[in-house]
Amino acid sequence: MNHILITGGTGHLGREVIQELIKSNHKAQVSALVRDVTKAGDLDEKGIRLIHGDYDDYDSLVNAFKDVDKLYFVSGSDIANRSKQHENVVKAATAAKVGHMIYTSFQRKTEDGTSPIAFVAQAHLLSEKLIKESGLTYTILKHALYADILPLFMGEQVLATGSIFLPAGQGKCPYTSRSDMAAAGAKVLTSTGHENKTYDIAVAESYSFDDIAALLTELSGKNIQYAAPDVDTFTNALKQAGVAEEAILGAATFCHGIAQGEFDFPATDLEQLIGRKPEILKAFLKNAYAL
Repeated sequence: MNHILITGGTGHLGREVIQELIKSNHKAQVSALVRDVTKAGDLDEKGIRLIHGDYDDYDSLVNAFKDVDKLYFVSGSDIANRSKQHENVVKAATAAKVGHMIYTSFQRKTEDGTSPIAFVAQAHLLSEKLIKESGLTYTILKHALYADILPLFMGEQVLATGSIFLPAGQGKCPYTSRSDMAAAGAKVLTSTGHENKTYDIAVAESYSFDDIAALLTELSGKNIQYAAPDVDTFTNALKQAGVAEEAILGAATFCHGIAQGEFDFPATDLEQLIGRKPEILKAFLKNAYAL
């Protein structure tokens, strides 16, 4: 019986992958890597074995990865230190002789420093290179942008204001639900034929924010309009509204990337992996805004 270890066990994606594995009757095989076991009480209650490990602590990772057959490696959230952390994970997995690493990367068009999201892409590019050079059996899951970020970008009051105000131009993206991404990860972890492959984990249709405004208009019966300011206008407006600088930078950078077509890679890999149609954006928005 394969031992499956999910890193980032207390994060959103890690938890959803674990839940998918429980649903498919693989709970006995699953462990979760966590930095702080006190924050994983719900996983412990579900019978998931907790293993301590920290991306900043190489030795803890080597110990955690011993006897692991399949490692679901969730990319870290610490952008500034992510490259070094990921290097630790790959080297530790190699030292521990992990059987198969499944890495959550992301879709992108530009693979050099000219990309508007270069500061995010850098760690993923390095990680993919290290994984392929390590000799480990791997699967790389290139995730689309989460549909789950849309309410964060557009705001909870979008239906009340009737306005989407984002510097994304007419750029499109195949926004994909985190739950479907988790289902794809669980499928790779529990089936064969994925060795040394790269998949685009995305829905088969891309949407602009004009499209999203039209969907919200249809669902809510209210007139929702999309305005596409330039980045400076957007940044200044949010500063005046008292939004935190880090949040402004994140939204502005990713929206600039959307405008430049950095994430516009619709695909059918996801549907083929999970054996069903992924959640369409209209259904996601209906649930997200309780329409």
